[in-house]
Amino acid sequence: MRNWYRHGRPLRAAIGTCCLAAFLFFGFDQGVFSGILQNENWLNQFHHPDDTKTGILVSCYCLGALCGCGLNFFIGDYFGRRKMMWLAMSFVIIGASLQTSAYTVPHLAIGRIITGFGTGIDSSTVPMYQSELCRKEWRGRLVSWEVLFIGVGISFAYWLDFGMSYAGGEIAWRLPIAVQLVFAIAVIILLFGLPESPRWLFKKGRDEEAIQVLCAVFDLPRTDPYITSEVANIKHALRVEAGVSSHMALFKKDKLKTRRRIILAYFGLFMNQMVGINLVVYYMPTVLVDTVKLAPRVAQIIAGFIQLMFIVGNIGPALALDRMGRRKTMLYGAFGLGCCMMMASILLSFGKPHTSAAAVAFFFIYMIIFGGTINVVPWVYGPEILPLEARSRGTAISVAAHWTWNFFVVMITPVLINRLGWKTYLIFMALAFSFVPVIYFFYPETSNISLEDIDRIFLKDGETASETSSTVGDNESMDMRVRNEQTEKGGEKHAEDV
Repeated sequence: MRNWYRHGRPLRAAIGTCCLAAFLFFGFDQGVFSGILQNENWLNQFHHPDDTKTGILVSCYCLGALCGCGLNFFIGDYFGRRKMMWLAMSFVIIGASLQTSAYTVPHLAIGRIITGFGTGIDSSTVPMYQSELCRKEWRGRLVSWEVLFIGVGISFAYWLDFGMSYAGGEIAWRLPIAVQLVFAIAVIILLFGLPESPRWLFKKGRDEEAIQVLCAVFDLPRTDPYITSEVANIKHALRVEAGVSSHMALFKKDKLKTRRRIILAYFGLFMNQMVGINLVVYYMPTVLVDTVKLAPRVAQIIAGFIQLMFIVGNIGPALALDRMGRRKTMLYGAFGLGCCMMMASILLSFGKPHTSAAAVAFFFIYMIIFGGTINVVPWVYGPEILPLEARSRGTAISVAAHWTWNFFVVMITPVLINRLGWKTYLIFMALAFSFVPVIYFFYPETSNISLEDIDRIFLKDGETASETSSTVGDNESMDMRVRNEQTEKGGEKHAEDV
């Protein structure tokens, strides 16, 4: 087993640091380009691209990320979590180098697409890797920290672009793009000393190595009740999920409701985008200038502070999502976001300076609510709700929703704002409110449930885990329950906090 970081807490800290660095890059990469679109030197270098070319340059990154998710769908299970993260960072290094050195629009666009490939693989692998290497009681918070670092990356990129705008010349936009390389290299270095996911190792028949990883990560002997319980649960899950090994099986109705679970994971990240977040992330300075009638420099500063609210909102889930619950957090979030869009639309509809200025307050509240709810939970929910056999491919499908609808919103928002004005917010208000009943009726709670035990939520009515197990020749259900009881009573006292 590869391990440079000893056992227990240092190893878990290294895993967390690597995942946070990967998502810090994700956020920075998503935010850095929007801050240079009005840079005078950049405009001169690329001959003042019109709206169509600008839209292509911004959105081709999302299409590249979508293709990266597709690539992960087909080869992610073959290569494993660590190698896919390496591949992602390799794409990023190539793409960021091309963007930094670009002198023509095609050169820049190709760099954006290649970087997008890396981001697509990165965003559909990292949450899964972290989820498979932590205790169920910490899973929500740890993945929430990753999502918080998306916000940190976006805000860092925004303020770096803003600061560099005073520098002038090519360095004002080439340096921010080149900073992506720092994050990619850091992730690659950290990955050299990290172990592979034990669940992927069990899936590939490398049981001894998988047990060594579990023992190292949790700093427990292989005879400890927690380790024996985890091993039994993972093997049990692999037997139960044997029927979803093919690509087509993911979309067929089965006992474990794999198709439904993939739909829930996909729709979670659909909601993440369709509440209107990219209207705020990409176009807030434009909205503040055109709708609220602020001066451009003032609009940039206010928009920067609105981006920081993303981080403020995310602090709650990062500390306590496993106590807050997944379902309740999404319900309150969707309702709150709908209310913010409704109030912004009402205040902007008057067309007066003081009511338009008041609407800005609801953009601040919107970002706090989004950062603490709909932004976080879908990234946690997708990897944990999917069966082990389908987790890599299902996560790739769900994250594809993020990039597909990210592209859609980025492309249509300027048109909506120019043609509909304040009515644009009513569209996102209606969507946010419509998500409330969907969450209430279709999304089960998954907080504090082990990845393998989540299978039980989706079994047919009246069917028990042991019945499902027996259909595939598994006779270890009772043994597993006994071990789980042992874990509840004695395993916790041996384990350290992550």
